[in-house]
Amino acid sequence: MSSSNVTSSSNFWDFVFTELADPRTNHWPLISSPVPGLTIIACYLYFVLNFGPKYMANRKPFQMQKTLVVYNFIQVLVSIYLFAEGLDGAWLRHYSWRCQPVDFNDNPAAMRVARGCYIYFLAKISELLDTVFFTLRKKDNQITFLHLYHHTVMPMISWGATKYYPGGHGTFIGVINSFVHIIMYTYYMMAAMGPQYQKYLWWKKYITNIQMIQFGMAFGHSAQLLWTDCGYPRWSVFFTLPNAIFFYMLFNDFYKKSYGNKKAAAAAAAAKQLQQSSETSETKTAENNNSPKIASKEL
Repeated sequence: MSSSNVTSSSNFWDFVFTELADPRTNHWPLISSPVPGLTIIACYLYFVLNFGPKYMANRKPFQMQKTLVVYNFIQVLVSIYLFAEGLDGAWLRHYSWRCQPVDFNDNPAAMRVARGCYIYFLAKISELLDTVFFTLRKKDNQITFLHLYHHTVMPMISWGATKYYPGGHGTFIGVINSFVHIIMYTYYMMAAMGPQYQKYLWWKKYITNIQMIQFGMAFGHSAQLLWTDCGYPRWSVFFTLPNAIFFYMLFNDFYKKSYGNKKAAAAAAAAKQLQQSSETSETKTAENNNSPKIASKEL
């Protein structure tokens, strides 16, 4: 490679990952370069898709009950913090629900939002442990395409938001996603606490409903950029809108497969039981109608 090509590549790298970045956040750990984050995601995918299953093939699943309770409890606390910060630091005080630009100043309010974006990114990295725990517990049926796509894409999105646009219109999805995660990780925590809590976990399927609602809200909120210009990058809708639709379709498909089949099976079982009851009733009626004739013949 010639020196001019090397220089050109270096200039392009600096332009994309330094000049275009927000100088307030670009020096924070894992933000300045995409390499550390992509390396973490690559290691994550290699472990859950290759090394982990092979390692666990001839081993009993780990129970990890205490670890799961603590892990999910921490995720609940982080989600509560992010949701409260998003509301108090932005959406209930300073932000426009129609269109909100990024405040690139160094004032306390703007830096508070930027830090919230960064903590949200770190939370998405930590959530990769969800799949690692599934692998170690040999819950391979829960490692679906939806699960892997969600856990791979969200750290990338939150990294980009923290690096280039830490605040403004795009933080809306992070706030409602944090609210959903409060509910979701509370469920996981209670499920990990033991079978005695199963009777309190009847609301599992409603978590998926809430997740689909959040993508509908994200779509509607992001779509406002199509006709409203406040300085937030309008080109972002070419990514956010298709992604919201794709996520909705994946979660909807998951809901139908997980709960639609159960509902259909329950309906089929009820219909079968009703048919059996009807047949039994008809048999008894026929026997009662025939009993006098049998008695007369005997006489």
